[in-house]
Amino acid sequence: MRFALVSDAWKPQVNGVARTLGALCEGLTAAGHEVFPLTPDLFRTVPCPTDRQVRLAVGARPRLIRLLEALRPDAIHIATEGPLGVAARGYCVKRALHFTTAFHTRYPEYMKARFGVPLAWTYAVLRRFHGRSSAIMVPTETLRRELASRGFDHLALWTRGVDVTLFRPGCAPAVDLPRPVFLCVTRIAAEKSLPAFLDLDLPGSKLVVGDGHLLPEMKRRYPNVHFAGLQQGEALVRHYASADVFVLPSRTETFGLVLLEALACGLPVAALPVPGPLDVLGDSGAGALDWDLTAAATKALKIPRETCRSHAERFSWQTSVEQFVNHVVPVRESLGTRMFAPQIHYAEPV
Repeated sequence: MRFALVSDAWKPQVNGVARTLGALCEGLTAAGHEVFPLTPDLFRTVPCPTDRQVRLAVGARPRLIRLLEALRPDAIHIATEGPLGVAARGYCVKRALHFTTAFHTRYPEYMKARFGVPLAWTYAVLRRFHGRSSAIMVPTETLRRELASRGFDHLALWTRGVDVTLFRPGCAPAVDLPRPVFLCVTRIAAEKSLPAFLDLDLPGSKLVVGDGHLLPEMKRRYPNVHFAGLQQGEALVRHYASADVFVLPSRTETFGLVLLEALACGLPVAALPVPGPLDVLGDSGAGALDWDLTAAATKALKIPRETCRSHAERFSWQTSVEQFVNHVVPVRESLGTRMFAPQIHYAEPV
């Protein structure tokens, strides 16, 4: 199949959405499909006011339409609810084309945490955005049930994977800190609830990997915490290797790719019993879930690393890609033919 993937989140952004879509494109290509990402780097952009690393496309609709018509895709997937997603949705609705969407990010909770916007307001906006989608792909069963209770329809499970070749045990530690070391890998923003981890009374050391607009403030407030900044690839793996327990204080995850990365590196997880951790850990014994994060972190210290690695190996990107392909629909499902007139050749597949 030939896929058009419309997303406001894309490299060089460092977040779970961009990483998921990158893995999806690689998997689709490996399976013999063609995939064309329509992303901010193809348009004029401005920085997002709340996150300067994120670039938002402006005035993109005319060119986006030209690109979609030139690509003649078999299926259109709209991954995000940003400017490109809104433009692509409008295009599909106007032309009665089928499309799918995904629920990657808890924007209602983000808007409430940052600006005090009532949850109901933002969920109403998202229901309208996703309402014409043939399938709304969600990463966990818990989130699917929650969104169904909020009035979302056509929900389909699209889980996540982890690269167990890259994320592995036995690597040399990046830092040598007093043990035990409790690690959190996160974007440093209000909705990630990092102080809930940093305020814990735990022995040893706390290590934080990640960047974000609150990083300078966190460094001032917590001078005894080791902040390693943004790390990727092998450097990130070595920071996982530096720790004894991975702690996730966030209440706003839709999945939590970092959970799988930590587990694949043999690192037990301590988290709250909320969507994301509940789904990833299940009854695997690879982590400890407790509303008391101190208790969870203490319990996690006793979990064998082999248990964590074994559980992570159950999650593959190949399965994730297969689920995605099963959920997409042709742009003209009833006719089974491409409805776009050929114009220009745009780009080579990823």
